[in-house]
Amino acid sequence: RKLATFDTWSSLAVHIAMDNTVVMEEIRRLCQSNFPCAGAAACPAVESDVLYNGYPEDAGVRDRLSLWKPLVLLIPLRLGLTEINEAYIETLKHCFMMPQSLGVIGGKPNSAHYFIGYVGEELIYLDPHTTQPAVEPNDSGCLPDESFHCQHPPCRMSIAELDPSIAVGFFCNTEEDFNDWCQQIKKLSLVRGALPMFELVERQPSHFSNPDVLNLTPDSSDADRLERFFDSEDEDFEILSL
Repeated sequence: RKLATFDTWSSLAVHIAMDNTVVMEEIRRLCQSNFPCAGAAACPAVESDVLYNGYPEDAGVRDRLSLWKPLVLLIPLRLGLTEINEAYIETLKHCFMMPQSLGVIGGKPNSAHYFIGYVGEELIYLDPHTTQPAVEPNDSGCLPDESFHCQHPPCRMSIAELDPSIAVGFFCNTEEDFNDWCQQIKKLSLVRGALPMFELVERQPSHFSNPDVLNLTPDSSDADRLERFFDSEDEDFEILSL
């Protein structure tokens, strides 16, 4: 989320829905920004050799701009106490079947996995902990994709073994994709025997705190606030002797 806010080459918008609630108004405000890049101080030069979200390098700046930034939506969830509640399993399966699905981040104690689908009562996952060489474009502008592939085949594990703390990911390339995703989520609430994993609301509930700081555009006044927001350093503690 921090990378998407400050980068100067991508127009991706990254939203993390907290408190098991997806607020459609917040997402639309984030994705319908007039800025070409989330956090860019100025538009990139047209002459740049870098590709912008798949646009050819000779595309004009206006062609790169759109009324909707491609959205990466991450929803952290806890679907039980010490083990996953069976009432959520059918809903989780339906999430994998959505065309907008990016999969699920999760695992079990001491094992983190990236889940990409399911077969029956088993989840299909990849191991995200393989270090691969960085990719550098060659002289022709092509990107070698050797390190984009897994060195080990996908594995399976029982859904019942899944730790209840997960994060579900979705990608909506256009506003139509997002509207379609919202309709699919609303239909999930009608599935018999399936318990909704999160709530989808139009506006921010009154009991919520201030809007997500990442909906701000990091200009000179907001940059310091965002840096402090993302500061991951531990606070200083003093150990008192008894």
